[in-house]
Amino acid sequence: MTDQSKYDALFSGVIGKDYELLNLICPSATQMSRLVGGAVAEYAEQAQANLAVVELGGGTGITTLALLSASDKLNIISVDNEPVMQEQAKKNLQQWAAEGKLVFCGDDALTALNNLDGGSVDIIASAYTLHNFLDHYRSDVIQEIFRVLKPGGQFINGDRYALDDISLHTRTIQDEISGYFKVLVELNKMDVLEHWIVHLFSDESENHAMRESVALKQLQDAGFSAINLSHRLAVNALVTAQKPTL
Repeated sequence: MTDQSKYDALFSGVIGKDYELLNLICPSATQMSRLVGGAVAEYAEQAQANLAVVELGGGTGITTLALLSASDKLNIISVDNEPVMQEQAKKNLQQWAAEGKLVFCGDDALTALNNLDGGSVDIIASAYTLHNFLDHYRSDVIQEIFRVLKPGGQFINGDRYALDDISLHTRTIQDEISGYFKVLVELNKMDVLEHWIVHLFSDESENHAMRESVALKQLQDAGFSAINLSHRLAVNALVTAQKPTL
């Protein structure tokens, strides 16, 4: 069994139909969760002690599980202010919560970060969350991420980073929409199709879209170094950035 097959089997077993449907509709989203977990694992390999990790936008627990699977050195706070989704995550991941490796916070991202001490967190990780924020709110979140991280701490985000080439970006989105129709019409999931199309209009609105060059400059302006965008899959990419050491 390949690593990807093992990953899918694990997530289907724990997260169930939520993971399976997302993997059908938008496989790049589940791939980004896996990549975030992989980046966290690389960071954790260098650590001697346990690491404090904050996950922004835990949802039903898909990326949370990727983090929990990355290393046994992690103590995770999973933040999500959508109670229905977080209740699913609590049910799905109760084993890790019972072991004290995972706690849940129901605040919005900015409030949760505001409530943390400066320089108190080793890793802030996220997948498919920041692109949902209005641009001014996202800017405030980035500033708070920088404040909360320890020197040498890392921000790891798998997300929708819009292409700077707008014509190419538009064609890529058209292909994405065609994929939604192909999968969901065949499954007779018209309600899910409607939800994804409506949500995509929000993602692509001018005050939501995270244009690659703008997003990376925003990290630089906040004070981050070693900023890297990799593993681009259509409009999706993995971004890592480090808070400089003192």
